[in-house]
Amino acid sequence: MKEKKFIIRKTDKEWKAQLTNDEFHVLRKKGTERPFSGKYNAHFESGNYCCKGCGEELFNSENKFESGCGWPSFDNEVTGNKVKHEKDYTLGMARTEILCAKCGSHLGHIFNDGPTSTGMRYCVNSLSIDFTRKP
Repeated sequence: MKEKKFIIRKTDKEWKAQLTNDEFHVLRKKGTERPFSGKYNAHFESGNYCCKGCGEELFNSENKFESGCGWPSFDNEVTGNKVKHEKDYTLGMARTEILCAKCGSHLGHIFNDGPTSTGMRYCVNSLSIDFTRKP
């Protein structure tokens, strides 16, 4: 298997020193949080959502919507190829995983069932992002 190239590369030990156990499970081991449990699921302040692993801006509040799925949902990512898309065949289904393009942290998955004009739903774990309020 080809090694994935990311600008930020750390060992599991380094990631564990930076992240909580739950964050490590989601960001580095491709886990997921329980639906409706994340702090950003019903969060609709104006601002930006950044990668919990490296601080890279990934999504903004203008693209966030209530999907009813139990996870923060966005209909688009910020410009600049900051989110990487990869095929995911785990759990016996074909999905598209989304990762931070800078550090490779698992964010969630993207689906083409969104209700907005983009038709996309970026389904993101709250544990994988931080929020910065716009002044």
